[in-house]
Amino acid sequence: MNKLVSRNIIRIIFVLLIQLILLKRINLTFGDFNYVHLSIYPVALALLPYKMPRPLLIIAAFAVGFIVDIFYNSLGVHAGACTFVAFFRYYILNFIAPRDGYKKDALTAYEYNITWFLSYMAMFLFLHQFMLYSLEAFSPVYMKEIILRTIFSFIASLFLITIGKLIFNPKY
Repeated sequence: MNKLVSRNIIRIIFVLLIQLILLKRINLTFGDFNYVHLSIYPVALALLPYKMPRPLLIIAAFAVGFIVDIFYNSLGVHAGACTFVAFFRYYILNFIAPRDGYKKDALTAYEYNITWFLSYMAMFLFLHQFMLYSLEAFSPVYMKEIILRTIFSFIASLFLITIGKLIFNPKY
């Protein structure tokens, strides 16, 4: 269990460093098209152990989101989105559960398969992005911008997470 905890802490720190040092500086603006923002830090929350107690998961998600908020000066938007997806993670996992159930505690493509992993990450990331931009706008008046930012940021972030998955774990 100690190995599992230390591995997840190292993963969270590594992903946060990439997000806060590298991806924060990338600006994908093309004229008036300002809808692509790269977010890979939700993958650290999505890959936490399956049997992690829900209150501990929600506290960890809030902490990760709060750290991102500090660096992005976003006043709780990331913390709110992370807490929201941490709460719904249980329902997402039950929705896409394998036939045999979850045998292992690790939620990785290696333990299940790449299709399962991409489905899980797509649902988790889409929910996170939608909540993030909804909290940021905080008004239905900006629904067009919320939807466009959610869709384009989701596509770019999922692509980046998939590439990272294939580079750092090339078994698939």
